[in-house]
Formats: sequence, C-alpha cells, structure tokens
Amino acid sequence: MDTKKLTLMAILVSIGVLGAQFLWFPTGAARAFPVQHAINVITAIVLGPGPAVVVAFLIGLVRNMLGLGSLLAFPGGMIGALLAGLFYRLTRRKAAAAVGEMIGTGVFGSLLSVPIANLLLGQKAGALAFVPGFLASSITGALLGWLLIRRMKVPKQNLHKEGSKSNDI
Repeated sequence: MDTKKLTLMAILVSIGVLGAQFLWFPTGAARAFPVQHAINVITAIVLGPGPAVVVAFLIGLVRNMLGLGSLLAFPGGMIGALLAGLFYRLTRRKAAAAVGEMIGTGVFGSLLSVPIANLLLGQKAGALAFVPGFLASSITGALLGWLLIRRMKVPKQNLHKEGSKSNDI
C-alpha cells in the first residue's frame, strides 16, 4: 500500500465522519447518513472494493467512538462499499458503483442489521424494519456520490490496478 493511497483513504474517512455530523435525517428505526454512501461510491471507483470496505469500516468505527453512530453503520456501509466496488470493477461504469451501493446497503445491509439490532442493541426489529430507511439513505448518498464523481477528474488509470498487490488489503 503506498502513501498516496493511504492519504486519500484517510481524507475520505475524515470527510465521511465530518459529513455524518452535518448531513443526516431520521428514517424511522435508524438514522440516514448519505455522506457515507457517497464516500463508498467514490472510494469504490477511485481505489477499488478492498479499500472501499476499509474506509467504510473506519468511518463506522470513528463515528461509533464519537457517539455519532450505531453498530448498524457497519453492515450497511461495508456491504454497500463492497458491492459498489465489485459492480464498478465488473462494468467500469460509475453508475454501476452507485447501483451496487444501493443494493448492498439498501437490501443486504438492512437485512443483516436486523439480527444485530435484535441481539446486540436490544431493539425488536422485524425482518424488513430497516429496508425503507437504508434504501432512502443509500439512494440519496449513492446518487450524490455518482454526481460528484462524474464532476471529478479521475485519471483513466485509477489508483487501483487489476491484479496488483496494492489492491489487496
């Protein structure tokens, strides 16, 4: 892992943590943090799926340590980041990364959050309790990330390269 990639990851984590303070909205059983999803899309495109998952984990960890989030930040953020990165890698289309984020967080992350809420947080949540909120958050954030990345000058040769060891974390 090179210094440039680590520095960019640290900047993205900082933006994700700070963005959680300023841009969030209640969604019933949970709170929506669309900046997390925008960061997931951007990181997945620029750095790849592995670093995107690490950045999502670190954002969730720091937010939890600061009392700004809950354990539900981990499954939604990390699964969304992974699918955003994989969808982008498969298609090389920025919109596919946004769709991967929406499906990863809005569907899989929300469903995985139910047992976490029931077992670890003491909340009695039904099977689909988090789907509407997670979908609202991930759709809003993924579209924001997609719009931002379309405006950025991302080099054709991104910081992640297919098959290189720097892509493995």
